[in-house]
Amino acid sequence: MTAIPDFNDSELWTIQTTLKERFGTDKDVQLAETELRLDRHSSEMIPCPAAYWEHNNCHFVVAKTAAERYRCFFFYLVHQMYGTGISEYDNLTECVVTLLQVQADQHAKEQAEAEKTG
Repeated sequence: MTAIPDFNDSELWTIQTTLKERFGTDKDVQLAETELRLDRHSSEMIPCPAAYWEHNNCHFVVAKTAAERYRCFFFYLVHQMYGTGISEYDNLTECVVTLLQVQADQHAKEQAEAEKTG
C-alpha cells in the first residue's frame, strides 16, 4: 500500500485561512497522525496524516486518507465525538467548512438544551 501523502502547504493554507475567516483570528493548526479504518470491510487501521486544532474546549481533526481525500470529526470528550454525516470529502474547503458548521450547530443545540434544564 502506498503511504498517504502529508498535508502540503496549499492544504495547510486552506485550513488556516478557513479557520481565520470563521474565528477571526489565527489558530494553531498542529500536524499529527491518526489511525483510521479506511475500508469498512477490514479491521486494519491505517496511519493517516491529520491536522488538529482546538477552540473553546472543542478539538477538531481533519485526516487525509489519500491524495485529495479527507475525513473529519470533532470532540469535546472521548465519549462526545461527532462527525458531519459525510464519510469522506474530495474537497478540503468543503470538508473544513462543513465540520465548522456542524460543530456550531451542535454547540447551539447543547446550549439550548442547557437553557431548558437550567
